[in-house]
Amino acid sequence: MGKVSKPEEEMSFLDHLEDLRWHLIRSTLAVLIAATLAFIAKGFIFDVLLFGPSQTDFWTYDILCKITTWFGVDGGFCNNVMPFGIQSRTMGGQFSAHIWVAITAGFVIAFPYVIYEFWKFVAPAMKDNERKNARGFIFISSLLFFTGVLFGYYVITPLSINFLGKYQVSEVVLNEFDLDSYISLVRASVIASGLIFELPIVIFFLTKVGVLTPDFLRKYRKYALIGVLVLSAIITPPDIVSQIIVAIPVLILYEISIVISKIVYKRLLREEQENKNKLARK
Repeated sequence: MGKVSKPEEEMSFLDHLEDLRWHLIRSTLAVLIAATLAFIAKGFIFDVLLFGPSQTDFWTYDILCKITTWFGVDGGFCNNVMPFGIQSRTMGGQFSAHIWVAITAGFVIAFPYVIYEFWKFVAPAMKDNERKNARGFIFISSLLFFTGVLFGYYVITPLSINFLGKYQVSEVVLNEFDLDSYISLVRASVIASGLIFELPIVIFFLTKVGVLTPDFLRKYRKYALIGVLVLSAIITPPDIVSQIIVAIPVLILYEISIVISKIVYKRLLREEQENKNKLARK
């Protein structure tokens, strides 16, 4: 599918746009194919995955219940029943939810291929040694994304559901959540975590193009810490334990990003010095 790309030096701006269009088309087709499979597997997607964190026997609650019990603390994770219900209040609500959940699942499943298409688009602009050094880009990006997705699903989602599902301003008010509201919480937790875990990749490219340096990242580390804590407060329930659980891996990713930035920056300086030496010899 698509036309044969011209050599990089012969490609005009419109040629690049045409090339980008075909990469986007192939990526979209991959997401739609994966979404179709997810749409067919409705029982597993909804009953097992989506509504899993709303059940008291969910793996995370069991682990947190054992941990809090061992410490003699009532963390509210040893529930026999979740004190809320999920309902759909519109005629097309369930069908619409089915479609959008399938598309979200399709994006998650097809993410490695989407990253592959992105890499195929930017790779021609790189030097041979840069392409060689970045061969693991697709694998590492996918690994980070899926790690973030699992973290969002098994940590952020159950913490949020457990807190918000039990929260009441008065016993007069019953928690009967709309299906779209529940799905939005799970989707935001999972996708946001997956993208946040791509931080080292983002830092790699920003350092590569000269936007960031390791000194800059180290200098503003304390501001990054505040930003991470604010981010944790936004995507988790307002209790300190949940915020710490979310903040720790993000801070670790930030420190890893500094190391990556340092390596890339040193390589850029080395290449710049080598170019200067070549020019001096001429």
